[in-house]
Formats: sequence, C-alpha cells, structure tokens
Amino acid sequence: MEERIAYATLDRAIPAAGPQGIVRRTLAWNKEAMTCHFLLEKGAVIPMHHHSAVQSGYVIRGKAKFMRGNGESFIGEAGTSYVFDPDEEHGVEVFEESEIIEFFTPSRPEYR
Repeated sequence: MEERIAYATLDRAIPAAGPQGIVRRTLAWNKEAMTCHFLLEKGAVIPMHHHSAVQSGYVIRGKAKFMRGNGESFIGEAGTSYVFDPDEEHGVEVFEESEIIEFFTPSRPEYR
C-alpha cells in the first residue's frame, strides 16, 4: 500500500461510491492529512456517524444541511466552511446537487 500521494488532480482521481448518491475522490494524502472531493446528488443522505479524524470542509456549490450529534445544524451553501472535531457525531442531507472539498487530519485509512 502506498504511504502517500504527494499531489493529485481531480480528473485522475479514482471515484469511490459511498452512501447512495455520493461519490468521493481521494486526492493528495499522507498519514497526517487527506484531501477529498465529494459530489452529492440532490436527496442523498450521509447518516449520522463519527470518526477519529478532524473533518473540515468547504462547499463549492450546492446546498446541504449539516447536522451535529448535539442537535445543532446549519445550512451549507457555496462559500460555507465548517469543521467537525474528532469523534463528533455528524451527518448531511443534500438539498441541491453539491460539490464539496473536505480535509481529514489524520488521514482516514479507509479512504486511501
């Protein structure tokens, strides 16, 4: 298994299906950090979940509701950035076709 991908381009990244209506492309990564590109179809849902990585993101286009395990939520639209702490429960409901860049620290081995 590779130990890192020092640079990557979106057009060469291999698409990986997630929950229905969600496609992830893992871009550059090492064991400390990872960049991923997500395309999310209208109506797609990422169920509430948590992981040990800090997750920060930036909405390029679209509209989605981001939910936190404590009951808080916010609407992410083009230009919105956010962060979820390690082991913080979170999920997403997609209102419009969306494109999002997310960063994970440390990287997520299951996304390599």
